[in-house]
Amino acid sequence: PTGDYGSMQVHNFEAKQTIFAFNHWVAGPGCDLGIGNAPAGNTDWTFAKNGAAYESKRLRVLVRIAPGFKFKPLPQASGSATSTPVVSAPAAPQEVHPNTAIIPVPRTGASTNRQSQVLQRAKDAPGDYDIEFIGDSITQGWEGGGKNVWAEYYGKRKAINFGVGGDRTQHVLWRFEQGQLDGIKAKVAVVMIGTNNSGNDPEEDILAGVTAIVKQIRVRQPATKVLLLGIFPRTKTFSQQRGKNLQVNQALARLDDGGNIFYLDIGSQLIENDGSISKDIMPDALHPNEAGYKIWAAAMEPKIKQWLGEK
Repeated sequence: PTGDYGSMQVHNFEAKQTIFAFNHWVAGPGCDLGIGNAPAGNTDWTFAKNGAAYESKRLRVLVRIAPGFKFKPLPQASGSATSTPVVSAPAAPQEVHPNTAIIPVPRTGASTNRQSQVLQRAKDAPGDYDIEFIGDSITQGWEGGGKNVWAEYYGKRKAINFGVGGDRTQHVLWRFEQGQLDGIKAKVAVVMIGTNNSGNDPEEDILAGVTAIVKQIRVRQPATKVLLLGIFPRTKTFSQQRGKNLQVNQALARLDDGGNIFYLDIGSQLIENDGSISKDIMPDALHPNEAGYKIWAAAMEPKIKQWLGEK
């Protein structure tokens, strides 16, 4: 209603949970959408002013039929051709698979130190940037093994690093909800994320998580071009986990729209002819050293130069 707050919520009263919340709908794109409870137990957890992040709003309510429940026959209308209604037995409830890769959650334990650091980094230095880097420990490593390469390629450009070691897609999405990109106007966003999801999450969940990150960047920073990296190869040689990431990469390549999103896969440059990963590039078969960061930076440079308008 005009001039009113406007709210629709679905609750599980026995569990004291908010299943779905749609608040402040009079704000239009600035309304609040939320699913589930916050880790702290807040029974009314919504994501503030995030309505514009969704192209459509759909509420799906799943009903679990209690064991032994019997449907009551509906009374027949006068003149009905059937005197006794036929009621089918309820189908066994299907287990719902929640995709945790797209549900924003914070880090816990010691990892919160780095998480807090990059969030504060954005708050302390808002403004225009040439490049923002978003990802996990491989992105954070630009401040470690890749620091000399960073100085060579990005020292004269205005760049900011939002890499957090151990992050999965859901953690990056949580940082976005906490204002990671607020006030940051970057020309280019370099995104490399997903390898930490590959230990437990199926391919389709990882794909959805990375896709959600790209979409959130486009919504929150519509003027920013996204340079999306394929998930880097990992493990010393061929493995199920590496194969999973390759399948995700095949689908991620479809996000390249030829304009605002560019997909780049440099995996073949990080392995040897026999498929192994050299210690000269990734000593632990996961994180690049300086040589690995040089390969990464050189591969991105043509597109970055183009988007920054450099010759």
